[in-house]
Amino acid sequence: MSRVRLIAVTSLSALLALGACSGDPLEPVDDWGKPTAGSSGWSDSEGKADGLSGNPGLPTSVDSANTSVWEVRNQWHDTSTVEASQAGLAWSANSGLNWDEKYRAWVDSLERIDCDDCFGDTFALTTPYGKTLPAPSLECAEMAMFMRVAFASWYGLPYFIEGRMDGQRVFFGHFGIRTFSGRWRNTPRYKSVYPDFSHLSDDVAAGLTAWPSSQKLRDRKLFGAFDDDQPQIGEDAHTGAYFDELFLNKRVGHFLMMHLVYFGSVNLADPANMYNLKPEASLPGDVVVKRYQQTGIGHTLLVKNRNDYPDADVDGELLPQFDLELASGSMPRRQPQWSSTTSSKSSVTADAAGGPEHGTFGGGMKRYRVARSVGGKWTNVVLPGDADNWVKSSNIDAMEGRTDEFEKMFVELSAEEKLEALLEGVEVERAWLRDHPSSCAARTRREETFEQIYELGHELDMTREEIDAEHRLFEDYVLAELVYNQSKTCCWNSTNRAMFDIIIAKALADEEAAGQCLQ
Repeated sequence: MSRVRLIAVTSLSALLALGACSGDPLEPVDDWGKPTAGSSGWSDSEGKADGLSGNPGLPTSVDSANTSVWEVRNQWHDTSTVEASQAGLAWSANSGLNWDEKYRAWVDSLERIDCDDCFGDTFALTTPYGKTLPAPSLECAEMAMFMRVAFASWYGLPYFIEGRMDGQRVFFGHFGIRTFSGRWRNTPRYKSVYPDFSHLSDDVAAGLTAWPSSQKLRDRKLFGAFDDDQPQIGEDAHTGAYFDELFLNKRVGHFLMMHLVYFGSVNLADPANMYNLKPEASLPGDVVVKRYQQTGIGHTLLVKNRNDYPDADVDGELLPQFDLELASGSMPRRQPQWSSTTSSKSSVTADAAGGPEHGTFGGGMKRYRVARSVGGKWTNVVLPGDADNWVKSSNIDAMEGRTDEFEKMFVELSAEEKLEALLEGVEVERAWLRDHPSSCAARTRREETFEQIYELGHELDMTREEIDAEHRLFEDYVLAELVYNQSKTCCWNSTNRAMFDIIIAKALADEEAAGQCLQ
C-alpha cells in the first residue's frame, strides 16, 4: 500500500520567508514581483481577412526616433534581396527561404549540449559573428521572446509585441518602447544613450577585432533578479553580462532587460502577437503556450525539433505522423531544458495547451506574427503562405480540438517507452525542486507528469497505488503541489539545496517522532 503523506508547510514558510518577492518601482506588479503588461484586448474574430491582417500599430516614422533599438533593413517576406540571398547560420546561399523560415531553420540547427543549471540537456546558441554561447538561463516565456528578438535584431528585421499599460496600448519593438503619444513613461532613448558596435561585425567574425564590451550592460540584472545568474558564461555573471557577450548592438541587451520583465505568457497567448496554429503545421521556432486561467501564471515551451514519419490511417483517416522536441525555461530561471518526445507529447496534448475547457485562455501551439508596414503603420500580420495554417482564436471548438488532433498525429511509443520518458520528466522536476524547493511550477509539472503515468496504468496493468508505491519518493509528498494563486510561497525564488535538505530532515524527524506516516 502506498504511503500518502500531507506534510504541514509551516516549517517551509519559516525557511523561505527571507526569499519573498520584492516590489517594483514601475507599477503594477504581479505575484512574482514583475511589472505586467495586460493583454491588448484585440480579437481576430471579425473574419479571416481581418484576423490575418492584424491590428495596425505605430506609424513607421517612429523608426527614426531616438528611442530606436535597431535599424530595419530587411523584411520577413524577403527571399531574393541581396542579404536574403546570402548564406547564413542554417541556410545556403540562394536558399529561397524567407526570414521567418530562416528563423525556424536556425532554431532547428542549434546543437544539444549539457545543461549547466538544469537536469539533462540544453542547446548552444550560434550567432552571425561566429560566436557560440550556451543558451541563457531565463523563464519560460522569456526564452521564447529572447530567441525572436535576438534573431530579428541580428538581421535588421522589424519586430514588436504589444500589451496594455496605463489604460493604453504599449509597444515594445525595434523602435523602442512607445505608445501612440510617444515614449512610454521614462523608458530609455536607446539610440541616444547606448552604443551599437554592429559596424565591427565583419572584423569580429574574421578575428581582426576583439569583442567590444559595455560595462554598463554587463553590470545589469533583470529587475528583482535574485535568480538571473548565468553560470554558463562565468562566476557571478548575470543576464546583463550574457547579453553583453551575445550582442554587438548593446542597445538590444538593454532593451531586453525591460522587454523580458514586462511581457509573459499572457502576451504570447494574445492573438495580436502570436496566432494559433494547426497541429500538422508545427515547426521549430513555434511556441506551445499552456494557460491555466485568463490571467496569471502559465508555461511556455519552444518547439526545438520536428521529426516526420510516414502518414498513417487513424480511425479511417490518413493523417501525417510526426513528433516534436520542446525546450523551456522555468521559474526560477534556468537554461532551456530539452524535453524528450514523450514529455513533449504530454505538453501539446495537455488540457492547458488550449484543450477542453481551456480554449478561451488562449493556449496551444502558436507562431509569431511578423511585423510589416501596412498603410504606413507597423502591423503584426500572418504571412500569406501561412494563411491556411491559422486557427481563429474565437473558434473555440477548433481551438480545443487541437489537443485531440495532436494525440492522433504525434507518433505513438510503447507503454514501456512512455513510462521511461515520463519518469525522466519526473526526475527533471525533482532535480529542480532539490535546488529550488519553493518552485510551484516544478511541483505542478511533476504532478502533471504523474497524471500521465496514472493514465498509462491500464497499459502497464498497474493501479494508481502500485504506481505510487514503485515510483513515488518521500520528497514528492513533502514538496506537495501548491495552488499558485493561494500560496504566496510560489514567488519565493531564492531557495536552495541547503533549504531542501533542512525541509526533508524536518519532515523525517516529525514522522519518526510521531511513529507513523503523517497524513
